[in-house]
Amino acid sequence: MPLLEFARGPAFRFAVLVFLAGLAWRLLHLLLARRKIDLSEPRQGGVRGGLATIFTRLVHPPQFRERTRNGTLIAYTMHIGLAIVVFGSAPHIILIESVAGVAWAPLPPVVVHLAAGITLAALFAALARRLGHPVLRLLSNFDDYFSWVVTAMPLVTGLLATAHIGLRYETLLALHILSFDAFLIWFPFGKLMHAVIVFGSRYTTGAAFARRGARA
Repeated sequence: MPLLEFARGPAFRFAVLVFLAGLAWRLLHLLLARRKIDLSEPRQGGVRGGLATIFTRLVHPPQFRERTRNGTLIAYTMHIGLAIVVFGSAPHIILIESVAGVAWAPLPPVVVHLAAGITLAALFAALARRLGHPVLRLLSNFDDYFSWVVTAMPLVTGLLATAHIGLRYETLLALHILSFDAFLIWFPFGKLMHAVIVFGSRYTTGAAFARRGARA
């Protein structure tokens, strides 16, 4: 059908092109950004502090863990669930192989579908928490909500397509691919980019703090 052919063909190719170009632009901007020269005498090794911060930031400091426990649980559920769905589904692996030339054994469909359902539930829990928390609601902007939409829609359309609920399967599959295209296009320009720069950002912060003799 024309919609499915468009989603699989021109729309997907355009989305990948924008994704790669945007990713390169963001990374070049970070690498070439002017940095202030630190003339102070280093008190500790920056490399060691940077590497340590990558791992210490995986959990919140003990004094904050009780207050941030729910948010941390939701965040880890979303990220792990998305990883299972993206890299464990057989159709997704076939797509990755067609683009990057690498493949691996898929997970059982029931595992992927369960992970997708749990991830979607975690996304709605995160949205409810953001809307119900006065500070989070005040700090939230268009990027936060639109990033939520482009992350949730591939999960919704994918679950509907595999369950054959609602529209014809071909239409649901086309909508699933188009929603993923939207995800790819938005990825480099919004907060979703943190998936790429998170560890580099943590390393840079930890190295700077270590140089000054402070803990990140």
